[in-house]
Amino acid sequence: MGSKFKNIGLISLGMIAGIAGSMQFDAMAQKNAGPPLPVDELRQLADVFGLIKSDYVESVEDKKLLTEAISGMVASLDPHSAYLDKKAFKELREGTQGKFVGLGIEVGMEDGYVKVISPIEDSPAYRAGLKAGDLITRLDTTPVKGMTLDEAVKKMRGEPNTKISLTIARKDEDKPLIITIIRQEIRVQSVKSKVVEPGYAWLRVSQFQEPTVDDMAKKINAIYAQDPNLKGLVLDLRNDPGGVLPGAIGVSAAFLPKDVAIVSTNGQLPDSKATFYAKREYYGSRAIGDPLAKLPEAVKKVKMVVLVNTGSASASEIVAGALQDYKRAAIMGTQTFGKGSVQTIRQLSSDTAVKLTTARYYTPNGRSIQAKGIVPDLMVDENADGDGLNGMRLREADLQKHLSNDKDKEVEMSTKNKVDELEEEQRLAALEKKRKPLEFGGKDDFQLAQAINYLKGLPVQLSKAKVESKKEPTINNKDEKKNGDKK
Repeated sequence: MGSKFKNIGLISLGMIAGIAGSMQFDAMAQKNAGPPLPVDELRQLADVFGLIKSDYVESVEDKKLLTEAISGMVASLDPHSAYLDKKAFKELREGTQGKFVGLGIEVGMEDGYVKVISPIEDSPAYRAGLKAGDLITRLDTTPVKGMTLDEAVKKMRGEPNTKISLTIARKDEDKPLIITIIRQEIRVQSVKSKVVEPGYAWLRVSQFQEPTVDDMAKKINAIYAQDPNLKGLVLDLRNDPGGVLPGAIGVSAAFLPKDVAIVSTNGQLPDSKATFYAKREYYGSRAIGDPLAKLPEAVKKVKMVVLVNTGSASASEIVAGALQDYKRAAIMGTQTFGKGSVQTIRQLSSDTAVKLTTARYYTPNGRSIQAKGIVPDLMVDENADGDGLNGMRLREADLQKHLSNDKDKEVEMSTKNKVDELEEEQRLAALEKKRKPLEFGGKDDFQLAQAINYLKGLPVQLSKAKVESKKEPTINNKDEKKNGDKK
């Protein structure tokens, strides 16, 4: 589309920026000999390498040339394949483990500056006095203006016990504040929950990490301990960029009948043609056992709504797709990102790897998520007066070199009306500037309010936007056998 806005989803400082994949980690496998190597092209590559070494204006290290050649080769495949150098590989592993070294703030961009959405409780930033709404204008002596959010996040990261000075513009303060913070290891809880009102609870998964299934099980048990007669549950996956595959399987399995298919994959390698089930071996740690074993039986039957938006990607789309296919929950919100591909981490050395797209994801009924995403049963805008910037965020289908949807070629065409698109985006952007940042689960969370209305059988304010026609969802809360274990 025309002037697309970047996804402004909340980013825990130091977590992997951008859309995280649903990843599998494997050592570099020794493959059987395939087709012969293209000798002429390899000779040409060697010739170019030699020309740069002999003719370029200044000397270039061999390692830099070869590393950049590998990086460019992998990056040319699709938006999610990448060469991971020592730093990038370390950051990826930290992100999936739910920990990182940084300041401990959730941030976004506003008017070219980094805006503090929320400091993480008991983090260095929280203890230093950073507040929601603060604008970070300088990092040490470097102006933030002109940086991308990713660049600013990387600069705020670092080694444990190192210092960084933030220049802060704060509302109601006449002069900028300079706050020095010592970086520390931050452990992030990927699951939050609360009883919204008697009988109705909210359960949020912000990213799928290794501890997510265990954390979710604890939160569900805490909800039922507080309110044993729960009537409805909202599973919030908005702005959840994905993460590790076992987390998605475990979250789905908590609400579905035992042993049903959750997701299937299909790719070039034999081991990429697989189906993953709601079984402990697909989501549980061998050391801990089954984290879902002690959940109350009622959680399999409680009426559910799953909240999604354009920032919901990959693993969160797997969960939404599975619960939708089994008619276990009503999916509410806006169409998801559409990242339906598997990234496998192939380790090259002790501290480098290649993240390679190896398969596509399919829901239990065989629907491809890729470049389409999950279309909600109930389209509900982010705000009562419209969808704001959510409708203008980049989706998978907008990314260059994205994989096609092998089940539905027509989804590559934009469903948006091109007429007056730029004018509408400008109108929505101006409206969005007047709003304060949305706090998911807060008292002003419009979509959560609509989800609670639905669970109560009250009217829901649906979006006025033109979308694919969807029938009123039929929610099946009874255990049943699934016949859709196909790709």
